[in-house]
Amino acid sequence: MTRGFEMAHPLHHAESSARKFGGVPSDYQSVHDWFDASKEHLALFTHRAMRHHAQGLFEAERVFGLTLTNSAGRDIPVRWIGEQHIREDCQGRIPSMADWLRRIQPEPWMANGHIDRHSGDEPCGDPRAAWASEVAAGRTVLGLKDWMAARATQATQCA
Repeated sequence: MTRGFEMAHPLHHAESSARKFGGVPSDYQSVHDWFDASKEHLALFTHRAMRHHAQGLFEAERVFGLTLTNSAGRDIPVRWIGEQHIREDCQGRIPSMADWLRRIQPEPWMANGHIDRHSGDEPCGDPRAAWASEVAAGRTVLGLKDWMAARATQATQCA
């Protein structure tokens, strides 16, 4: 177990697994590396919100399978390995994902998103209507296919 704000290294978890389930630490290393992969982005204990919860246990089973066979020839449920990891990091409990998410401090940028009405060269609405309008206004003599090709190279935006 970690003390204070120290964080256990995945190797420490793997050594703990070997003591608990048999075999050697390398039998378990990949599972513990997976649980702690979010440390690559944030080396604070809050990285655990990504996988250190009940849903993370089931995701680990999807990634690694239901069991792994250790070097002693024993089949160990991946869920047991994940439960051990999470309990060691979360003071003996296995939180839910909701336990983590409800503690997020909301910030203005997190809410009130908007849908971009147009991006890049994607067509806006019916291109035939825009082409007909251009023809009627005398701004083009191109046929629809040629007008669309010319318009795509100009990368014009919709109003």
